[in-house]
Amino acid sequence: MLPPPASSSLGSVSGPVLFPGDDGFADEASVFNTSVAHRPHVIVGATGMADVRAAVRFAADHDLPVAVLNTGHGPSVPAAGNAVMITTRRMAGVRIDGATRTARVEAGARWGQVVEEAAKAGLAPLAGSSPGVGVVGYTLGGGVGVALARAFGYAADHVREIEVVTADGEHRRVTAEADADLFFALRGGKGNFGVVTAMEFDLFPVTEVYAGALHFSGADARTVLEAYEQFTAMAPDELTSSIVFLRAPDLPFVPEFMRGRLTASIRISLLGPADEGEELIAPLRAAAPVLADTVATIPHAQIASITNDPSEPAAAVEHFAVLDELSPSAVDAILDATESDSGSPVTMVNLTHLGGALGRAPEVANAVGRRDAAFALFAFTVVPPGQVGLSAGTDEGLELVRRLTPAGGGRKHPGYLSPADASAESVRMAYDEPTYARLQAAKTAYDPHNMFRCNHNIPPRT
Repeated sequence: MLPPPASSSLGSVSGPVLFPGDDGFADEASVFNTSVAHRPHVIVGATGMADVRAAVRFAADHDLPVAVLNTGHGPSVPAAGNAVMITTRRMAGVRIDGATRTARVEAGARWGQVVEEAAKAGLAPLAGSSPGVGVVGYTLGGGVGVALARAFGYAADHVREIEVVTADGEHRRVTAEADADLFFALRGGKGNFGVVTAMEFDLFPVTEVYAGALHFSGADARTVLEAYEQFTAMAPDELTSSIVFLRAPDLPFVPEFMRGRLTASIRISLLGPADEGEELIAPLRAAAPVLADTVATIPHAQIASITNDPSEPAAAVEHFAVLDELSPSAVDAILDATESDSGSPVTMVNLTHLGGALGRAPEVANAVGRRDAAFALFAFTVVPPGQVGLSAGTDEGLELVRRLTPAGGGRKHPGYLSPADASAESVRMAYDEPTYARLQAAKTAYDPHNMFRCNHNIPPRT
């Protein structure tokens, strides 16, 4: 039986405690991808570590699962029924230490805050593509930065300390020296082991990058994609890039050359001088007529301009895949899903070049694997107004992923898991066997009853 709304065990919480029907409940549970709906038993709007501990202990006392809605894009697995949801958006502190080149952030901090504050000290984090992305959730899945990923690796590789509330309600400071197994599991194991309340990680002495995007007509998609494949084969580690195929709506806020048509855009960021960058991307500029060219030396604080990700919530279906190579068959599959005359409903396909430092083991081991993968693919299909989702039979983003990862050969990545990847089989595919065994051991030690299961779940050993 669920505890009543008036349960006194949450009386010590400083932030809001909301039950279904309360004013503000729907807003507190809202997420960036509005096709994911959360309907938990109760929401605790945590203002600090003490609120998180109270919520976790309440869940433990009543044998309830815990879901964490951190910030930004939020969790991708719906939380419903008897779940206790913890939101951390009120915990948004950011502290930069220029002497140690580190940042300490609370659970609700977003990358825009960290990029801005670090820039004041002449430093840069391994930030995501959008300033609205939550720092902690992004890093627990690995974190592939938009500007510096291939130069320095995953964001998770550079975490120094994590503060977390585990299933027993205890607050722990976890490092490579203290709770080493939990430190390993948190960095790549996502939200399976507790509620992270704060994190400390390295910053880098970077103040500017040669970055931007080259935009081409969708009519030249094949030529541009083939040129991009050759470009990535020769790219130095200092060069991070992606290519995106986008069917933009015919709306006033969309740049005129993109409205209502397919475009192919190559996004690049070089940690190096402009003359080197000019030489590197010259073959791309020559591949086809360029509709718009924004590549230039920019302050690192402006890296959000590389992708110009949307900032307004929307309903969409997401699918991910990791590729060992961009083979001719993969090129055909991507173009079949994106070309103007294909009739496909897929709105966007983004292909990110991995490798470089992303392909090397970090100094302190973590659970982020698949380091030999060459590319990560993201297919995004906007859900038409009035619909709650697209069925698997009509979602060609899923069909694209199936073509790229034939039966028995598919691999996944912890940072690239969608709602469609919530099954135990899909989660296991994100890790190699030794890593998964180590994650299960940590889960058994720190969350033996699987309190934290409203996620891409790694269950404890039975």
